[in-house]
Amino acid sequence: MTRSFMTRRTALKTAALLPAAPALLTGSGAAAQTGEAPPAIPRYRRMQLGDLTVTTLLAGTRELENPQTIFGMNASPEDFAAVSEAAYIPADKSLNFFTPTLVETGSEKILFDTGLSPDGITSALAAAGHSADEITHVVITHMHGDHIGGLMGEGGATFANAAYITGQTEFDHWAAAGNDNFEAKVRPLAEKMSFLKGGDSVVSGITAVEAFGHTPGHMAFRLESGGKGLMLAADTTNHYVWSLQKPDWEVKFDMDKEAAAATRKSLLGMVAADRLAFIGYHMPFPGVGHLEAKGDGFHFHPMTYQLNV
Repeated sequence: MTRSFMTRRTALKTAALLPAAPALLTGSGAAAQTGEAPPAIPRYRRMQLGDLTVTTLLAGTRELENPQTIFGMNASPEDFAAVSEAAYIPADKSLNFFTPTLVETGSEKILFDTGLSPDGITSALAAAGHSADEITHVVITHMHGDHIGGLMGEGGATFANAAYITGQTEFDHWAAAGNDNFEAKVRPLAEKMSFLKGGDSVVSGITAVEAFGHTPGHMAFRLESGGKGLMLAADTTNHYVWSLQKPDWEVKFDMDKEAAAATRKSLLGMVAADRLAFIGYHMPFPGVGHLEAKGDGFHFHPMTYQLNV
C-alpha cells in the first residue's frame, strides 16, 4: 500500500509552485511573518486501485465570476441561485480545478491530460515525486486547451519519452478545425500518436469509453484492477453541483449540448449504479468521489480513505 504525507517543510517548498487563486493563499502565523504561505490545496493525491497506483495532480486553479454565464445557461437565475444556496456555494463566483491523473501499472506511467501549461503539470508531477521524462504514455481525453496545454513548451515536447494516445474521432475533428491550440500543441506530435475508439484498451485494465457531446470525440476511461473499478470521466461533468445535480443544465463549453446532457445521464448513471469510484477533471481537488443517483441528477460524495484501505 502506498501512502504519502506532505511535511510542513515540503509544503513550504512547494507553495511557490501552486497555481492557486491568490485569495486561497492567505497565510497567518509564522508563515505570514516569513512571507512564505503554505499551499491551501495539496498538489497531488495518491490512491491504490488494486494493482494500479492512481494519482490526481493539481495542475492549476482559476477563479470564475458570474458562473451562470458558463454553467446552467438554460436555467433561470432564480433556480440557479436556489440550487447554489442549497449546496452552500455562492451563485456569483466559483473556483475551477484542473486535474490530470497519473496511473502507474508497475511498468508504465500513464498521464491522462496535461493541464493548462507545461509548468503547471511538471510542477504537480514533481510534487508527487515524478519527472516528465518518466511518463511512458500521454492519453488525451479531448482537445480543449486546458487538457492539451502542457503537451508542448518553448523547448519542444514536455514528455519526450512518451507515446501519445487519443480518440480518432476527436483528432480528426480538431485536425480539420483550424484551431490554434491544436496546431501548436497537438499537430507537432501527430506522427507519435496512436488512436482508439470506445472499447479499445490503453493497456490491460484501462478501457476507452465514448462520452461524446462535450467535444465530438470526448473520451472517458474505465480502470479495473483487483476487483475495483474507477471512471476517469474527464469533462463529462464540469461542476460538482451545477452539472452533476442538474445534468440537463447547459454548459457553455459543451459543443453539442443535447448530446453532452445525454452522456452525463447515461455515463454517470452507470457510474452510480456500478458504485464505481469517479474522477472528474474539474471536481474540487483531489477530484475523486462516488456518485449517488438523486432526483434528476447525482450527488457527489468526496473520497476520503476508501481506496487506501
